[in-house]
Amino acid sequence: MASSSTPSVVPSSEAASTHSPNDPETVAQRQRPQAMTRTLWKLYVSHTLSTWNARTFEFGCIIFLATIFPGTLFYASTYALFRAAAATVLSSRIGRLVDSKERLYFLRQSIVFQRFSVAFSCLLLLALLHPTVATNRPWTLLLFSFCSILACVEKLAFIGNTVAVERDWAVVIADKLQIPREDLNSGLRRIDLICKLVAPLCVSLVEAYSTRIAIWAILGQTLASVGLEYFALVHVYAAIPELARSKNTLLTPTMLSGSEQTSVSLFSFATPWKAYWHNPAFLASFSLSLLYLTTLSFASQMTTYLLTLGFTSVSISIFRLLAVAVELSATCAAQLLIRRIGAIRAGLWFVNEQLVSIALATGLFSFLHGKGKIAGVALIAGVTLSRLGLWGFDLSVQYLVQESTLEASRGSFSAVEASLQNFFEMLSFAMTMIFAAPEQFKYPVYISAGAIALSAVCFASFVRQKRGHLLHTSRCLEKRRMKVRYNVLPTIEEENEFEDTLTPVPSSSLP
Repeated sequence: MASSSTPSVVPSSEAASTHSPNDPETVAQRQRPQAMTRTLWKLYVSHTLSTWNARTFEFGCIIFLATIFPGTLFYASTYALFRAAAATVLSSRIGRLVDSKERLYFLRQSIVFQRFSVAFSCLLLLALLHPTVATNRPWTLLLFSFCSILACVEKLAFIGNTVAVERDWAVVIADKLQIPREDLNSGLRRIDLICKLVAPLCVSLVEAYSTRIAIWAILGQTLASVGLEYFALVHVYAAIPELARSKNTLLTPTMLSGSEQTSVSLFSFATPWKAYWHNPAFLASFSLSLLYLTTLSFASQMTTYLLTLGFTSVSISIFRLLAVAVELSATCAAQLLIRRIGAIRAGLWFVNEQLVSIALATGLFSFLHGKGKIAGVALIAGVTLSRLGLWGFDLSVQYLVQESTLEASRGSFSAVEASLQNFFEMLSFAMTMIFAAPEQFKYPVYISAGAIALSAVCFASFVRQKRGHLLHTSRCLEKRRMKVRYNVLPTIEEENEFEDTLTPVPSSSLP
């Protein structure tokens, strides 16, 4: 009878199996990965729409202005110059807004300013296409001036959106969802590269049929994507409660008073630059910015030079496709290397890969005196191979910046970095304005190679500052020397005795 009254013990495995599949805890565990996937896809959708609209508008406007003002590059060059200058001067201000404003509020404002500046620009471009406006020079200059101002607004709004998503939201989302940050960074970068390739191609195909239809297409997609992009961000914001946390709670009272003083002073542009200079990731970020001082990319300068060498636009497009394929592979390589050896060592590998590729291409180009298609092929091969190092290095530095920068100052730091990148990009255009003749293209090539070498030196200084050394030196070298002396491998006892001999003798034990 006593044995019958003893309660039976159910094994843990049987107890676990008794849980119903509809148990709330089981259902929650099963739905958690699905919720994470939905959140990531909504973030990707929002970032794709933002990047796609920016790339189509950026490339389309240059083509539209070339059609509206045929026979001159003045208007297209002035338009691009004002756009880059606005980004250089005002990006730091945008970064402070990223840090001081509530996350969803700032992104909502950036979407509105970006979309409506593009929409009004399209309307102005349609007006410039009208024959009556084209023959009226005062109206033409007035509408072009408004179009340039709206382009500056669109550029600043896009910078703010990119900085907020890639440098701030990505960190919080990766930490909350417990996914590797390098994976999320690589996914966002792949979206940028694909849009950068496909968007100009689509605009060119439509514009070849009709410029007016191409402008209406950009206007239509801009207005149609506003709601989808915003509500995708709203769902991400609701799924990640940490995004609603105020970044000012992470500031000390001294830092908070300084940030408040900065927000009051409208003309205190030096404050974010000073903070950028003193940031631990300054050298890494500056080395990345230096890479924008280059004509060695498949942009307008090198493309124009290749055309003068006799390459066709079709062949250049094929070479550009190969370069983009290498760039996409760089996002995968960076993802693996950062996970295996860390962002610092991965960045060192990538920047040196880029330096070696460009150095070999520049050496062969100089040996051939920059003449003939073989010199062009040397540049093409070097630039294509260097894309692996460029975008791998970009992702490594992005990871280091996210890791080294306080949450409350990520926006201002990244915006100052964007200012430097636009400044060096302006200098690259200035180089080809000064050395405009095709036979003078060798000078921009040498300056570009020098900028890459200086970038590698700056990052090497950052690595030495961060780790105290560039290369590992260990007792493995001493063991290797010992192995050379003997034909047989040392035993464990012999290794221990050898390590004891390498241990320094304390000074107190010396006679």
